[in-house]
Amino acid sequence: MVIMGAIFGVITFIVQGGVQWDGTHIANSAVMIALLLAMFLIPAYPGASYEVRGNGEMFPLNGPSWSLFFEYIGNILYALFIRRLSNIALTLLVAISGIALACFAIFDVSGYGYIGVGWTLDGVNFLGGFLRMIFPFSMGMLLWRNFKPVKIRGIFWISTVVLFALFFVPEIEGKSLISFNGLFETICIIFIFPTIVWLAASGRTTDRKSTAICKFLGAISYPLYMVHYPFMYLFYGTLINTRLYTFAETWQVALTIYIWNIVLAYITLKYYDEPFRKWLSSKFLKKKGLKT
Repeated sequence: MVIMGAIFGVITFIVQGGVQWDGTHIANSAVMIALLLAMFLIPAYPGASYEVRGNGEMFPLNGPSWSLFFEYIGNILYALFIRRLSNIALTLLVAISGIALACFAIFDVSGYGYIGVGWTLDGVNFLGGFLRMIFPFSMGMLLWRNFKPVKIRGIFWISTVVLFALFFVPEIEGKSLISFNGLFETICIIFIFPTIVWLAASGRTTDRKSTAICKFLGAISYPLYMVHYPFMYLFYGTLINTRLYTFAETWQVALTIYIWNIVLAYITLKYYDEPFRKWLSSKFLKKKGLKT
């Protein structure tokens, strides 16, 4: 999916005119270099010729790949030592990384006023991106090792309502010694979200329909994440070119892209991702006697 996301990124970049946001034309050679680097998850440095969109992204053809870049780092660290940690040592890692992430957000180290860091190599973004990865990664391991399900009736709907309520909270303005928005995000990331994951993992579907819906949403989530953003770039370009910025002026286009991304993600899942994974499994796992 990393490769497919990069390919869609090239296509949409060319459709958009092959220019940066300020209108500067980009050579095809730079675009091809960006594609090659994106396929191998090698980040672009801000200002480099292959940082084709000109806003400092690690992966300018498909911005969300930055999170996979950090996830790969997390998997390498897991293979090297995290998986060998005792429960006490893992708890200590969770505590230290949680405190570091909290300080980063609450004291607004990035200067953004929120925790949306990691997408570029500029400034403290690499540190922020690493903290955004290492705390949830280690916390997830700790939850998995010590998971004990609890029975709460209607936990799916409770979790859904809580998430929607949190997502609808606008940016909290105000900063004195601390960033209030950073404090809110810290509470969500360190306390509320892990709790929701734990409670949701305790839930069980009770009928075939809800089971099918949950499986569909789970299966499509990763492909959707990896293919949606190139078309968001097209949407942004349309807003810039037409100078239409209000919801009333753009909702039709936004809805079309919303539906298109879901359809494209499903097609990509069924006709590219799943067949390719099956082929790789038949070539590498079965030869080693491993179960797919």
